[in-house]
Amino acid sequence: MSLFAQDTPVGPEGTQVATDETPAAAVNTDALRNAAQNPVASLISVPIQENFNFNNGPADRTQNVLNIQPVIPLSVGTNWNLIVRWITPVIYQPLPIPQASGPPTQTTGAYGLGDMNPSFFISPKKSKVIWGIGPTLVLPTATNTTYLGQGKFSLGPSVVVLVQPKPWTIGFLANNIWSVAGHANIDKPPVNSFLLQWFVNYNMKKGWYLTTSPIVTANWRAPSGSVWTVPFGGGVGRIMKVGFQPVNITAQFYGNAVHAPGASPWGLRLQFVLLFPKLSKEQEKALLEQKLKQMNQEQPQKQ
Repeated sequence: MSLFAQDTPVGPEGTQVATDETPAAAVNTDALRNAAQNPVASLISVPIQENFNFNNGPADRTQNVLNIQPVIPLSVGTNWNLIVRWITPVIYQPLPIPQASGPPTQTTGAYGLGDMNPSFFISPKKSKVIWGIGPTLVLPTATNTTYLGQGKFSLGPSVVVLVQPKPWTIGFLANNIWSVAGHANIDKPPVNSFLLQWFVNYNMKKGWYLTTSPIVTANWRAPSGSVWTVPFGGGVGRIMKVGFQPVNITAQFYGNAVHAPGASPWGLRLQFVLLFPKLSKEQEKALLEQKLKQMNQEQPQKQ
């Protein structure tokens, strides 16, 4: 899913380091994959998500949204975690500009920072059904409020619930936000919007998995026929290592069965996630020794 980031060992009982040379590497990959698919796991992650929304407007332009969305878990007492997820969007928004003569439209676009979206989830460290609840905020940080942001400070409740019966991960994230401050309503309309992201992952061997995680949205203040965006689709992903760095890579296609007039009917989502499992001091020492061993093996080859 590629959404965000329970204490996850890097090896069986947390005693081994997940390298290709350890016999438990496949088991470690499975544990890491489960944590990566859990939005409220105690796993630091840095997702970089590229979204291409095709065929916007009369000129069939492509909107691009790059989301940088680090997830940081914080321990709050013995039984609870606080999960901080902070989405920073960088947006290219195509704009059709009417002109007096020539082609019907001349196309250009606005590029810059969008509205940041931090979310905070309180979640139990141990629970049969994994869940988290807390506030989500939208901050008016857009560099071009006219085209790239809401011009409002908005907030609302957010909840995530999931289960992970092998080999599945099944759950949903939902929130609704309302604007409470910002630009005058004559400049930017009030905000009242809903988001539901349901996700299903089927995990396979060697870190591979099939995934679907469409984002259903509703703008409650939009006119009839423009309220809902309902996508269907999915893709494939894999947990793997780049050197010693665990990463999660996914590619997904979605078609919007319902969307506002002129909005994108389909899109592509690519995601690259850096994963930072929690390591004990013994694991850190073992990982360092493994790195030194690899460096010593590489030096004779270069000579």
